[in-house]
This record gives sequence, structure tokens and C-alpha cells, in this order.
Amino acid sequence: MHTVRMKRTNLVLPEELLREAVQISGQKTFSGAVVVALEEFVRRAKARQILRLRGTGVWKGDLAEMRGDAAPRLRRKAR
Repeated sequence: MHTVRMKRTNLVLPEELLREAVQISGQKTFSGAVVVALEEFVRRAKARQILRLRGTGVWKGDLAEMRGDAAPRLRRKAR
């Protein structure tokens, strides 16, 4: 069984911004649009955190090997 927890809160938000978010997101409600916006914000924030680790040596390994990628193809020089 799966439990979904929701938090009810009151927010003061610009009405025109909410309407635009509903239209752009394709959601039918203000709440739906806000949820989509929050999910996207969290996704992007996590991606930025990952990028900060670049070059720190925190992770060691071969990503291509881990993913099972084929060996990279050699490019021919343009004539």
C-alpha cells in the first residue's frame, strides 16, 4: 500500500502569475500548477548540486562502462 502525504497551506501569490502557470503547465488547478513548478524547481536544484561535484574526485569509475555504452566511434577527418 502507498500513502501520499499532503500539506495544506495558505500562500499569497500573484494571480496573473498563477493563471500563466496553469496555462503553461497544462494543469487544471492552481494547486496542480504550483506542484509542477515545485517539482521542477527541486529537480533543477538537485541537478545543480550534482554539477558542483564535477572535478572533486568524489566519484571514481567509468560511466560508459557502468552504463554499458559501446566504445566511442572514431571520427574521420574532414577533407
